[in-house]
Amino acid sequence: MAPQTEQKIYVGIGLDFETGGLDCRECACTQIALQAVRFDTWQVFDRYQAYIAPYGKQDAGLPRRKVYEQAALDYSAITMEMLRTQGMDMKKVAGEVIAFAKRATLSKGNQCKPVLVGQNIAFDIGFLQQLVNYAGLAAEFEKTFSGSRDYYGNFQPHYIDTLALGRLAFAADPEVTSYKLELVASRLGVELDDAHDAAADVTATLDILGVYTSRLRQTEGTATAMQKKEKTRKYFKI
Repeated sequence: MAPQTEQKIYVGIGLDFETGGLDCRECACTQIALQAVRFDTWQVFDRYQAYIAPYGKQDAGLPRRKVYEQAALDYSAITMEMLRTQGMDMKKVAGEVIAFAKRATLSKGNQCKPVLVGQNIAFDIGFLQQLVNYAGLAAEFEKTFSGSRDYYGNFQPHYIDTLALGRLAFAADPEVTSYKLELVASRLGVELDDAHDAAADVTATLDILGVYTSRLRQTEGTATAMQKKEKTRKYFKI
């Protein structure tokens, strides 16, 4: 009798940043949220969220202080006072992101390293790259996350973008004219209580991907369950 092959467990890490602006080269990270989900059972088995304290020039080649634009802070309802009083040191946050991804790796092999999941995830990846480079953890980032090197020799993490999936799902629907997270969530019956809070956005994003995954699998009775959630902003308020 042939030996049974151990089933691989593939994992995604939902990622969302709130930031001090749109340019990851110039603007600061203000809040991060992560959730680890198994692709086989769609179980969310680990969560992480933090505000990031104001940070400035470091030794990692970044030439000047990071920018905090008032319009961006207003958009996420985050204040500089919240960051000063509740924020964690960015190097500590970067280390905890790496540790989170290591905990989320449930099977051996490069193909089982966590894949990032997000809405317009390229935006968040830029700020994640800023965070780990600023903290001097780029090499650990490359070892821990699924990814590959691009033409220029730079490591690029692998990802699933729910924005692109939304366009695939609804491009033929004339009633859908925008693919913003809150609009797609409403279209799919996914609850989003506190848009532009990083943790709430990650929860909604994974729920949206869960709906798409159920449709791909086309098996009745095995629909992925949406997460029961409370408004997340209260965990950050003073």
